Amino acid sequence: MISIDLYEKIGSFAENKDIAREIRTSKINPALNQGENVVLNFENITLTTQSFVHALISDLIRNHGVDVLDKILFKNCCDSVKTLINVVCDYMQDGVEYDE
Repeated sequence: MISIDLYEKIGSFAENKDIAREIRTSKINPALNQGENVVLNFENITLTTQSFVHALISDLIRNHGVDVLDKILFKNCCDSVKTLINVVCDYMQDGVEYDE
Protein backbone atom coordinates (compact mmCIF):
# COMPACT_ATOMS: atom_id res chain seq x y z
CA MET A 1 0.00 0.00 0.00
CA ILE A 2 1.25 3.46 -0.81
CA SER A 3 0.16 6.66 0.88
CA ILE A 4 0.17 9.98 -0.93
CA ASP A 5 0.12 13.15 1.19
CA LEU A 6 -1.63 15.57 -1.14
CA TYR A 7 -1.04 18.64 1.05
CA GLU A 8 2.72 18.38 0.47
CA LYS A 9 2.14 18.61 -3.27
CA ILE A 10 -0.73 21.12 -3.52
CA GLY A 11 -1.24 23.00 -0.27
CA SER A 12 -4.61 23.60 1.39
CA PHE A 13 -6.53 24.42 -1.82
CA ALA A 14 -6.46 21.56 -4.32
CA GLU A 15 -7.16 23.19 -7.66
CA ASN A 16 -4.30 22.52 -10.06
CA LYS A 17 -5.42 19.88 -12.59
CA ASP A 18 -1.88 19.46 -13.92
CA ILE A 19 -0.61 18.46 -10.49
CA ALA A 20 -3.58 16.09 -10.06
CA ARG A 21 -2.80 14.49 -13.42
CA GLU A 22 0.89 14.17 -12.48
CA ILE A 23 0.00 12.47 -9.17
CA ARG A 24 -2.33 10.11 -11.02
CA THR A 25 0.15 9.15 -13.73
CA SER A 26 3.34 8.99 -11.65
CA LYS A 27 2.05 7.61 -8.35
CA ILE A 28 -1.51 6.24 -8.34
CA ASN A 29 -1.69 4.43 -11.66
CA PRO A 30 1.68 2.63 -11.30
CA ALA A 31 0.73 1.46 -7.80
CA LEU A 32 -2.63 0.16 -8.98
CA ASN A 33 -0.98 -1.57 -11.94
CA GLN A 34 1.27 -3.39 -9.46
CA GLY A 35 -1.76 -4.51 -7.45
CA GLU A 36 -1.20 -2.11 -4.56
CA ASN A 37 -3.86 -0.17 -2.72
CA VAL A 38 -3.53 3.61 -2.56
CA VAL A 39 -4.25 6.01 0.29
CA LEU A 40 -4.96 9.58 -0.80
CA ASN A 41 -4.43 11.67 2.31
CA PHE A 42 -6.35 14.94 2.17
CA GLU A 43 -5.22 16.08 5.63
CA ASN A 44 -5.01 19.91 5.89
CA ILE A 45 -6.77 20.37 2.55
CA THR A 46 -9.71 22.64 3.22
CA LEU A 47 -11.05 23.05 -0.30
CA THR A 48 -10.79 21.43 -3.71
CA THR A 49 -12.32 21.88 -7.12
CA GLN A 50 -14.33 19.30 -8.98
CA SER A 51 -11.86 19.56 -11.86
CA PHE A 52 -8.96 18.64 -9.54
CA VAL A 53 -10.77 15.55 -8.25
CA HIS A 54 -11.82 14.65 -11.78
CA ALA A 55 -8.22 14.89 -13.03
CA LEU A 56 -7.06 12.84 -10.04
CA ILE A 57 -9.42 9.85 -10.31
CA SER A 58 -11.74 9.84 -13.33
CA ASP A 59 -9.21 8.31 -15.71
CA LEU A 60 -8.56 5.56 -13.17
CA ILE A 61 -12.25 4.65 -13.13
CA ARG A 62 -12.43 4.85 -16.91
CA ASN A 63 -9.40 2.57 -17.40
CA HIS A 64 -9.73 0.16 -14.48
CA GLY A 65 -13.51 0.13 -13.98
CA VAL A 66 -15.52 1.24 -10.99
CA ASP A 67 -14.03 -1.52 -8.81
CA VAL A 68 -10.80 0.47 -8.68
CA LEU A 69 -12.50 2.56 -5.99
CA ASP A 70 -12.18 -0.45 -3.68
CA LYS A 71 -8.40 -0.04 -3.93
CA ILE A 72 -8.35 3.69 -3.14
CA LEU A 73 -8.84 5.10 0.37
CA PHE A 74 -9.70 8.77 0.63
CA LYS A 75 -8.36 9.73 4.06
CA ASN A 76 -8.85 12.82 6.26
CA CYS A 77 -11.36 14.49 3.93
CA CYS A 78 -13.35 17.46 5.17
CA ASP A 79 -17.05 17.52 4.24
CA SER A 80 -16.63 19.72 1.17
CA VAL A 81 -13.90 17.45 -0.22
CA LYS A 82 -16.02 14.34 0.48
CA THR A 83 -18.90 15.91 -1.43
CA LEU A 84 -16.80 16.58 -4.53
CA ILE A 85 -15.23 13.13 -4.47
CA ASN A 86 -18.71 11.61 -4.33
CA VAL A 87 -19.92 13.82 -7.19
CA VAL A 88 -17.04 12.75 -9.43
CA CYS A 89 -17.38 9.06 -8.47
CA ASP A 90 -21.14 9.12 -9.10
CA TYR A 91 -20.65 10.87 -12.44
CA MET A 92 -18.00 8.39 -13.57
CA GLN A 93 -20.03 5.36 -12.49
CA ASP A 94 -22.89 6.52 -14.69
CA GLY A 95 -20.53 6.58 -17.64
CA VAL A 96 -18.63 3.35 -17.00
CA GLU A 97 -19.19 0.58 -19.54
CA TYR A 98 -19.47 -2.97 -18.29
CA ASP A 99 -18.70 -6.24 -20.05
CA GLU A 100 -21.60 -8.65 -20.05
